[in-house]
Amino acid sequence: MYVRRNIRWSIVWKFAWKNILFFIAWSFIVTAAYVTLLKQGIDVSIPFLPLSTIGIAVAFYIGFKNSQSYDRFWEGRKIWGGVVNYSRTWANQVLSYLPDLTTNSSISSLHTELIYRHLAWINALRIQLRRTTMLDRQNLSYMPDLRLKNDRECQDYIRTFLSDDEYVEVMQQANTATHLVKNQGKALRALARENELDAYRQVNMMQTLEELYNLQGKCERIKNTPFPRQYAFFSTVFVWIFVILLPFGLVSEFGKMSNSSIIWLTVPFSALISWIFATIETVGDNSEDPFENYINDVPMTALCRTIEIDLRQLLGETEIPPKIEPVNDILL
Repeated sequence: MYVRRNIRWSIVWKFAWKNILFFIAWSFIVTAAYVTLLKQGIDVSIPFLPLSTIGIAVAFYIGFKNSQSYDRFWEGRKIWGGVVNYSRTWANQVLSYLPDLTTNSSISSLHTELIYRHLAWINALRIQLRRTTMLDRQNLSYMPDLRLKNDRECQDYIRTFLSDDEYVEVMQQANTATHLVKNQGKALRALARENELDAYRQVNMMQTLEELYNLQGKCERIKNTPFPRQYAFFSTVFVWIFVILLPFGLVSEFGKMSNSSIIWLTVPFSALISWIFATIETVGDNSEDPFENYINDVPMTALCRTIEIDLRQLLGETEIPPKIEPVNDILL
């Protein structure tokens, strides 16, 4: 997630330079053709009124698209806010409801085992959500590749929270996160059989696991359901129809002025208006998938680290990993 208040112009230019060069070249060609052909009695301009009508319609359309794109991002962020809250709830229940029993695994205590397995779950979910989907955004030629390189995506990081046997078991599954929550439920059932957990507290903790499944399912729904392509595709088409026609309308307006050199103002004004529309379109397109590890996505790595710090401090540990800090104004 980009966290700097003002976006650096280097990033703006990375998005814009190809479009700006095209808009300048296209408006220059149209203006030059208009000036040349008008001397021969041929007028290639179009009235500005129908063009302005098209512009208004396009503005409404891409405004709707951007609103829905932002809703997808914000829903993803709210879901991960729920993951943070229920992670703390789970740790509090483990520490409050259960005795600190020694286990037979490589992990020293029951509290540590259940909380560490939860830390494995949040990181497994994060990694699963950042896998490539059916819509590969790198194939979008008009969009610069701003995928982030993250060395913490290695699945071996999950190994630090699990026993060797459990790590091998869950990593063989198609959905690792689902099986980690299942193992939490199995652990609670075993404790209930040993009379270490009464029925009321077992049900209460199972409700927390149910909510974690719900949050995981909501993330997977956003991840596996692309933004409706009819809105995304035609939004791009309509913007480009407008920017292609725009110079033909502007030359008719500037051509009405007495000073013939003013007509060349078509070039900068056309490029500016076209860039604004293209940027609005690009912003919406870059915001529609919140779990793709791009610069505007939900900062799941930072959220996972926040949860890890909180839960390990609740366990009384002193060797706590540092908080994730923004790198080049981007929070992973």
